[in-house]
Amino acid sequence: MEITKLEELIKLMESTNLTALEVEEEGLRVRMERQQSVPQASPPVIIAGTPSMTQAFMPQQPAGESEEGVIDMNLVKTVKASMVGIFYAAPKPGSEPYVARGSKVKKGDTLCIIEAMKLMNEIASEYDGEIADICVETGQMVEFGQTLFKIY
Repeated sequence: MEITKLEELIKLMESTNLTALEVEEEGLRVRMERQQSVPQASPPVIIAGTPSMTQAFMPQQPAGESEEGVIDMNLVKTVKASMVGIFYAAPKPGSEPYVARGSKVKKGDTLCIIEAMKLMNEIASEYDGEIADICVETGQMVEFGQTLFKIY
């Protein structure tokens, strides 16, 4: 996505009463939000995608330094639903979930279950890493290709 297109989206938000806008193009997702109570010259822009686009909108930190709890979004991988069904974080009701935010996982570890047509399908991690985010809740219907987990 080119800078001119981002500028057009910003102008669109400024000229309308939109408070949030999310656009996905060629694997790059841009989400812009603004608060109505505080006037702003331009809404904050959060970009996930190529390093060059991220670097254009995010403050740079000196090499080797990072803030506590800050995740480099360029290193985040997603685990997506391979089918339509109901998401379950634990093997049975009342038991501990397979993973939680911050859990270390290895490729092949079970992350959750998706129930489809009365069959329980275990979803395994495709990556080694740490769970950065769990994007759905137990009992929620998920669609094919929907992001379930973010791992870094």
